[in-house]
Amino acid sequence: MLLLALDTATPAVTVALHDGTDAIASSSQVDARRHGELLLPAVDRVLTEAGVTLDAVTGVVVGVGPGPYTGLRVGLMTADTFGLVLGVPVHGLCTLDALAYAADIEKGPFVVATDARRKEVYWARYADSRTRLSEPAVDRPADIAAEVAGLPAVGAGALLYPETFPRAHEPEHVSAAALAALAAERLAAGEELPAPRPLYLRRPDAQVPKNYKVVTPK
Repeated sequence: MLLLALDTATPAVTVALHDGTDAIASSSQVDARRHGELLLPAVDRVLTEAGVTLDAVTGVVVGVGPGPYTGLRVGLMTADTFGLVLGVPVHGLCTLDALAYAADIEKGPFVVATDARRKEVYWARYADSRTRLSEPAVDRPADIAAEVAGLPAVGAGALLYPETFPRAHEPEHVSAAALAALAAERLAAGEELPAPRPLYLRRPDAQVPKNYKVVTPK
């Protein structure tokens, strides 16, 4: 097994190679506006560090969010393209699950929350690092304060809103190494991973105006 893992659902552009036992190379850069510019160089850097070529990859795993539309689609389209070119399976995995897997919290329950912008967070509740208790959702922190009261939390969303998440922990952003490790563990156990379909949870910011003036000739 040689999994190529990537995630662009958060400001982190993160890539890793995993041999089924350990991550053998990884790269992470935080830049919310340059996902498309940074992703392919990161893949090349990771392959070079590992001393392998792209055709050695046996599978691709990609974070499916939830995340903002523009960043998230960069990773998903890249993963689909690699899968098509290489003829290998492409697996999806919830980005929040990878953050939970990497969390340094001994006992649950706890919460994972990432920055959804618009003064909102993407979040889910976990029993432990491998077991999600709720479907991913997007809400204003104040609206879920009663649901998450007293619980430890990880992710950039938790760090941004300490009044709702006073027990915030690292990691702040997702790591492709954690994404790959969780995927490898589930695949080894015979689990079927989800298809690489995006969890947007809301419409994109850019939309066609409703009452624009038609200027094309009749």
